[in-house]
Amino acid sequence: MLKKIGAVTLIGLLTLTGCGSQTGGTNNQGGSSAGVKEVKIGALLPLSGAVAPIGETCKRGQELATEEINAAGGIKSLGGAKLVLDFADSKGDPKVGMSEAERLIMKDKVAVMTGAYQSSVTYPSTQVSEKYKIPYVVPVSVMDDITERGFKYTFRLAPKASWYSRDQVKFAKEMGEQTGSVPKRVALVYENSDWGQSSAKGWNKSVPEAGMEIVLDAPYPSSSSDLTPVILKIKQANPDLILFTSYTSDAILLTNGIAEQKINAMGMIGQGGGHADPEYLKNVGKNAEYGFDLTEWSPDLGKPGVKETNAKFKQKYGVDMNGEAAESYAAMYVIADALERAGSAEPEKIREALAKTKITSGPGMILPYDSIEFDQSGQNIHASLIMVQVNNGQRSTVWPFNAKNPDYKVVWPAPKWTDRK
Repeated sequence: MLKKIGAVTLIGLLTLTGCGSQTGGTNNQGGSSAGVKEVKIGALLPLSGAVAPIGETCKRGQELATEEINAAGGIKSLGGAKLVLDFADSKGDPKVGMSEAERLIMKDKVAVMTGAYQSSVTYPSTQVSEKYKIPYVVPVSVMDDITERGFKYTFRLAPKASWYSRDQVKFAKEMGEQTGSVPKRVALVYENSDWGQSSAKGWNKSVPEAGMEIVLDAPYPSSSSDLTPVILKIKQANPDLILFTSYTSDAILLTNGIAEQKINAMGMIGQGGGHADPEYLKNVGKNAEYGFDLTEWSPDLGKPGVKETNAKFKQKYGVDMNGEAAESYAAMYVIADALERAGSAEPEKIREALAKTKITSGPGMILPYDSIEFDQSGQNIHASLIMVQVNNGQRSTVWPFNAKNPDYKVVWPAPKWTDRK
């Protein structure tokens, strides 16, 4: 069966091995767990290419959590076995991601996989993991279909893309009703890989349901070095609301271009990714003021451990955590929890433990979730999102209203460019 996935076509994955299927488990660290000194975790991320800044952010979250887990005694049910991260660079390429996933599993013999940030890479690499029966914990990738294929070895912490699209629109509608400035005309601006396409699919459902009109549908390649044509389309469409799905370099180009063209809108709302990358604010400065970002996490969340964990991260790396870093950090604690309960480094036993996960406290619960628990599809059923607004170079939580930063008052609609200082 052929299935087209972004830039890569899967043909049963047989082309990776040149032969028929081979099951995993026995070729890994499984078998007897006696004498296990370390558990290898394959971490697949875009560490080079256009998306490398976010890949590095994810890597930092994984490293911090792993250091903490090992310093606290490792996996006690395995005699204090240490977690060892085995990083592989997907280069943002689905084909490379597939081959690197297979290398980590077959050559490096990892017991667990995690990654791969980009949905277009996570989708096929989880299929490799499923083939070899190696559990794969997905911290961030949001493409709905990742957990909708009947897989038994894929477990995702993050919300689905359709939930992001739904909540961007829900927030804009609630702000409009609260202030009397209701957006009617909506521009959809998104990178054209699986992530952006999943977002667009959600928007095309949620925008009309909210009584709004889509006046622009503008996909673009995230590798573009010039997005002027897209920016001019936005200006011509004259929307009240602009919804984005962007990586770092394209989010920077779009934000600076919109400011240069002085395009006014009640709200401009990203959804994590590039808008949440610390490099974004460094490169856009005041042009980001009053913009919104629907994300997984913020340093001002009022949950136990948030301030302390962010302080550690900032001391180590010089920047605050963002959603991608926080999800990646939490994913390592999910893996450690499963290993502790499994009492084994055997992939099948780890998978069984992951399927029974229910975490309600501890270092991994810095996320805005009540708990981490996976349904039969492998989706975290409690995954939820928050909205932040940028003002004076700071990101403050403004929604849901019962979880907002009490010291910050949301600005809606955004002031016109001519009225800004």
